[in-house]
Amino acid sequence: MTEKGWLKMDIKDRVVVVTGGGAGIGAALARAASQKEAQKVIVADINGDKAKSVATEIGGESYCVDVSKEDEIVALVGNVEKRHGPIGVFCSNAGFVTSAGLEDTNERILNMWEVHVMAHIYAARAVLPQMIANEGGYLLNTASAAGLLTQIGSLSYSMTKSAAVSLAEWLSITHYHQGIRVSVLCPQAVRTDILVNSPDASGNEEDPEWEDGGVASSDGILESATVAEACMEAISEERFLVLPHEEVQGYIEFKAGNIDKWLNGMRKFQDKLFGDEPLPGDAMEKFL
Repeated sequence: MTEKGWLKMDIKDRVVVVTGGGAGIGAALARAASQKEAQKVIVADINGDKAKSVATEIGGESYCVDVSKEDEIVALVGNVEKRHGPIGVFCSNAGFVTSAGLEDTNERILNMWEVHVMAHIYAARAVLPQMIANEGGYLLNTASAAGLLTQIGSLSYSMTKSAAVSLAEWLSITHYHQGIRVSVLCPQAVRTDILVNSPDASGNEEDPEWEDGGVASSDGILESATVAEACMEAISEERFLVLPHEEVQGYIEFKAGNIDKWLNGMRKFQDKLFGDEPLPGDAMEKFL
């Protein structure tokens, strides 16, 4: 089928929606879109005060939205389209991290699934009909390098971020001919509040998984503004994979080339990371 006439993406004069926009990467994306002269930047966050603060700063509009609830995303999209017209770019960005393995509760695992996977589905389901009718639109979904590799110490984060990458691939394949373009953001450590705001943060500040940005910080911690600029470049180039940490490209190529060797290397990295401390899997011993 012939693809529709979606031209190279230019954020200027587009309506841009950013979820998780009250802080961190989301706030940086909102600021970057404003600097690119978006028609209107919509800042959505579960913390309405933070969303309002960022929106006020950039002359945008704020909404208090829980992305794990489909009706709230549907209402967000409907209100924005009614007030400002078609949405050109939807940045589905909200997220958090926990530290646990198989011993984690079903409730916590499902909560992360709702935020990291279902929220992307809800957003695409809500915004794609209008984008397709308008012969084009852009989805920027935030995942993580953990979705391409893994996250030592966090079953839920590894699993949900992998699913988020797979979903973005599916969306790109399935809706490309309708003018829909997709990018997926896969950073390692970024200087945000994601660790501080985690439900596991209290009392874990000295653990190897949380200290100095967590296990993802081995290649350095980037500023949110740097990550946002990488996203703007990827959107302008219609590039699917956004890797602010360039080292990740080498890691995924190595993994694809010899996954058994990669797994062995990750086991050694885990041993080195935790030293004499209990390894993440040792938590299962309480079930023996």
